Amino acid sequence: MATSKPILISGAGLASLLLAQSLRQSNIPFTIFERDASFIFRAQGYRLRLSAEGLDAIEAVLDAEQWKRFWDTCGKTGGVGFTAYNPLTAEVTENTVPEGLASRGGKVVGIARGDMRRLFADGLEELIEWNKHVTGYQLTDDGVKAVFSDGTTSVEGSLLVGGEGIYSKVAKQVSGGRIKVYDTGARGIHGQAPTTAFKGLGEGVFRLTDESRPDGLVFIITNVRSGDMDNPDIEFGWTLGGQPGVIRAPNDDYTIVGNEAAKIAKALTKDWHPRFKPLFDEMNEKEAAFWKITCSTPSGVPEWPNEPRVTVIGDAAHSMTPAGGLGANTAVRDSELLGRLLREAGGYKDGVTAAYEKAMRVYASAAVHESYTTATKGFGINIDEKTTPTV
Repeated sequence: MATSKPILISGAGLASLLLAQSLRQSNIPFTIFERDASFIFRAQGYRLRLSAEGLDAIEAVLDAEQWKRFWDTCGKTGGVGFTAYNPLTAEVTENTVPEGLASRGGKVVGIARGDMRRLFADGLEELIEWNKHVTGYQLTDDGVKAVFSDGTTSVEGSLLVGGEGIYSKVAKQVSGGRIKVYDTGARGIHGQAPTTAFKGLGEGVFRLTDESRPDGLVFIITNVRSGDMDNPDIEFGWTLGGQPGVIRAPNDDYTIVGNEAAKIAKALTKDWHPRFKPLFDEMNEKEAAFWKITCSTPSGVPEWPNEPRVTVIGDAAHSMTPAGGLGANTAVRDSELLGRLLREAGGYKDGVTAAYEKAMRVYASAAVHESYTTATKGFGINIDEKTTPTV
């Protein structure tokens, strides 16, 4: 029997919002709990590449009008691979390194994380309860309640979906601590600059790797979309990464945004070739942001005894390194899958979360493994599941 109790969603990130859009399409009631006081679209330069599977999942959820807005916002970059440069000499080191995410029409499709979140949130604002930090849950005789950091609880829901990212308390509770997120030690900085700063690169996806530093390599990935090059309202983003120990935030505080992150990015690239210097000299400093490179258990999404009333999606279930661009694509697949199963069941029913978790583990475990394997080379990381610290 379908129930009128709402589905409770913890966190208002990408996976949670897309799941909510799916539930809205199916007329299934829901409520989202978000710890922040409002939407915060930080690090707009953090550009997400979308795979064919990710785009298919998003298109399957959004209605035709929403999908058109989303697709029109996405940037489409020509070419089917990376062009790799030595950033000190501007010499090409590899040409058209295969890129697995050339997803539609021979283009690499991408969108800033903030833009993606804003589009997924369209029409959902009144269904979000702000300043609600979910720290766990309580099962009831016929449902579940979210527990908040102030000790209060939510209304009774039919199902709780933990989508609050790598620090998810719901994930830790429902899995009995089996879901782990490891701190690889590698760090990065996101930034963005006016399109004019990218004119020296041409169109395509570019990777620059600086192997000259004694403390470890530094690299940057960016893409240049010719269709947006002459739009003064658009900034392109770049992602700077460093092997463990190379990038350190002041006081080890990786929530810092703005000038401090910008200064470190400029210092790390001060000896780079003039062709690439405008990316940093002209950067929008207030948008610079640090990030930690984390990863879930490389051997795969663990199994835990299914709790029919509670499950997890996105980074709460399977955090990944940025290598391969698989994290967001896997998260939206979760949203589409769980939303579809709930729609087919007419709302919450016993067995839905078990079916979701069984299918999710297959594709998500493969994605985590691929991301980690790629990152062991590019980021110089190594996870020992017994000794590497968790977040």
